[in-house]
Amino acid sequence: MAAPGENLRINGDRLWDSLMEMAKIGPGVAGGNNRQTLTDADAEGRALFQSWCDAAGCSMGVDSLGNMFARREGTDPDALPVYVGSHLDTQPTGGKYDGILGVLGGLEIVRSLNDLGIKTRHPIVVTNWTNEEGTRFAPAMLASGVFAGVHDQDWAEDRTDAEGKRFGDELDRIGWRGDEAVGARKMHAFFELHIEQGPILEAEGKDIGVVTHGQGLNWTQVTITGKDSHTGSTPMPMRRNAGLAMARVLEKVEEIALSHAPDAVGAAGHIDIYPNSRNVIPGKAVFTVDFRSPQLEVIEDMVTRMKAAATKIGKDMGCEVEFEKAGGFDPVEFDKDCVAAVRSAAERLGYSHRDLVSGAGHDACWINRVAPTAMVMCPCVDGLSHNEAEEISKDWATAGADVLMHAVVETAGIVE
Repeated sequence: MAAPGENLRINGDRLWDSLMEMAKIGPGVAGGNNRQTLTDADAEGRALFQSWCDAAGCSMGVDSLGNMFARREGTDPDALPVYVGSHLDTQPTGGKYDGILGVLGGLEIVRSLNDLGIKTRHPIVVTNWTNEEGTRFAPAMLASGVFAGVHDQDWAEDRTDAEGKRFGDELDRIGWRGDEAVGARKMHAFFELHIEQGPILEAEGKDIGVVTHGQGLNWTQVTITGKDSHTGSTPMPMRRNAGLAMARVLEKVEEIALSHAPDAVGAAGHIDIYPNSRNVIPGKAVFTVDFRSPQLEVIEDMVTRMKAAATKIGKDMGCEVEFEKAGGFDPVEFDKDCVAAVRSAAERLGYSHRDLVSGAGHDACWINRVAPTAMVMCPCVDGLSHNEAEEISKDWATAGADVLMHAVVETAGIVE
């Protein structure tokens, strides 16, 4: 495919305005967003996205897990589409850009091509994947995982939130279940633009991250059961303190991750203590250990060592310990041709860039299993994400979307 000319650029002001408009839906308490998946706010955000896609002349398809596909036609009706997108759902205390930049950056490609009267041979489809965050319904990247054949759809629809509400029921409630079979679509390629969610690009003064690999991830939910008892009247030697056992396991998690420095990481972000009362020794602790590494054997080693350590701690403290895999995926190597298209786009446009391994999970990690895939990243301030203080600049957003457009358009093929 011929490369687009370097004067082909998106409208950065319009992209930024769209990001700010979407951020008004599901506002957080501290300047960010709380637009969790399958909530009323999610439904409102989806409706706004669809209205923008309609105005851009796209046709909208929705599958039975609520994944949205806005299609700009190509000149070849038999050519497989080039897909581009990310997600509109956020963490409970999320930022305005995580995921949203990738969806609206894809929409901005369509708008800019419309403005310039440019046609592509392959159709371009802008995608909003359902429940990427996994904060309300675990695991993360749930609907893209079903699309890629990683998860069973019935299993996905039976996921429940903290209030016991089913994913499938909430999807029906907000009115965004479509009639397309999940995974029936075939892709020529998939591209995803995302903020880095880490500090490297900003620290090194780079405009663009060319993502070559994605870290693998394992979520293990650990349940430690001891015995509820009075904090004041239970002798120390007679306690079966599940909270203390959890603390000792988490010390081991830190130790195990550090043993694989610098590329491996580990922590527990989701923690519940029962009965969570001031004067009751915890009788139960439920927490999820998150281990990540670009090497599968390292992840497997960390999980094995954590389970052995937790089992011993439980035995020594008179507590029962159970493990359940709550999610995960193997390390990802993105398609070399798609990665090359991203790298050459950054060079053609004069943006500084470097190769990156993504430390976070993304829908692209699953779609890579069924289509050639690559990711573009832009910096974020202090590497902060999953936080309402998450911030990027308009210039960073524009540079990322410029590179995204060039990679997508080169892959889709400009029709002269």
